[in-house]
Amino acid sequence: MATCAARRALTVGSRWWSRSLTGARWPRPLCAAAGAGAFSPAATTTTRRHLSSRNRPEGKVLETVGVFEVPKQNGKYETGQLFLHSIFGYRGVVLFPWQARLYDRDVASAAPEKTENPAGHGSKEVKGKTHTYYQVLIDARDCPHISQRSQTEAVTFLANHDDSRALYAIPGLDYVSHEDILPYTSTDQVPIQHELFERFLLYDQTKAPPFVARETLRAWQEKNHPWLELSDVHRETTENIRVTVIPFYMGMREAQNSHVYWWRYCIRLENLDSDVVQLRERHWRIFSLSGTLETVRGRGVVGREPVLSKEQPAFQYSSHVSLQASSGHMWGTFRFERPDGSHFDVRIPPFSLESNKDEKTPPSGLHW
Repeated sequence: MATCAARRALTVGSRWWSRSLTGARWPRPLCAAAGAGAFSPAATTTTRRHLSSRNRPEGKVLETVGVFEVPKQNGKYETGQLFLHSIFGYRGVVLFPWQARLYDRDVASAAPEKTENPAGHGSKEVKGKTHTYYQVLIDARDCPHISQRSQTEAVTFLANHDDSRALYAIPGLDYVSHEDILPYTSTDQVPIQHELFERFLLYDQTKAPPFVARETLRAWQEKNHPWLELSDVHRETTENIRVTVIPFYMGMREAQNSHVYWWRYCIRLENLDSDVVQLRERHWRIFSLSGTLETVRGRGVVGREPVLSKEQPAFQYSSHVSLQASSGHMWGTFRFERPDGSHFDVRIPPFSLESNKDEKTPPSGLHW
């Protein structure tokens, strides 16, 4: 497992802005407060912008990390593409893409295609649109700087039947939307510090990007496809707070002569306004195909009550749900508080919990 050893890294919630460079719009991070990690483009005599790590002792020079590339408006990034996360600011590398169906309740889709309309949350019909996400590795040096804004052990799996743990995680594994990728290049043959980097990727200077998939990565992807697959993404905005939900089916386990189905769901909260707000409460409604409807209320999420501000606009976390049925639905609200003490509710887009109907055997840990 990868560890999150801090040395030089990005600051969580780095804010990005654009400036004209050789006729294009380029992303550039603002510097964080003293002592915090952040990337800052170093001035050069060329028209390209170099990335530099900015968490250094007094008097030390900036360390060059790489060179920004123009973000792709069309097409996909290839395996081995290095990037900065545009929201959370960590360094990472693309392992492989996922083609997901995005159900955006803020956008009226023109194409009919597949639709979703879970029971119990209004009657609005939402049409799905194909959207690219990526399975990525996070640089372990950046984990301490993003841990308050995004869980670095959010991708979890069911453990073996004979394992005392119900779940386990692979640290530094994440899912990233296409628009969150800020691509860059590096001359370093091992630019990302993660235990799986050299196990999954091989340096080949004749390729672009110069990191190609080893057979280990292809085998890992194929064997664990059902438990890694990202298929549906749900998004909705209320009063400038955007909520994105991605559910994952994890498998089935037998408990007390019954079948228990498990799902993981990843949620990102984004403040699209400049006003500071704080998450105070959550309210979930969980419907099971067996006919049960459960209500869950509580303070904050995963033990936190995150503040979303202009400087740190996003918070991302994962949680789990289990049902004694092969499918169900979830929806609800988050209650936020403004600086003046007033509150408002933000809708959580409804999403389906679906199991793999053709599942032959439950996952027994992550296969290598």
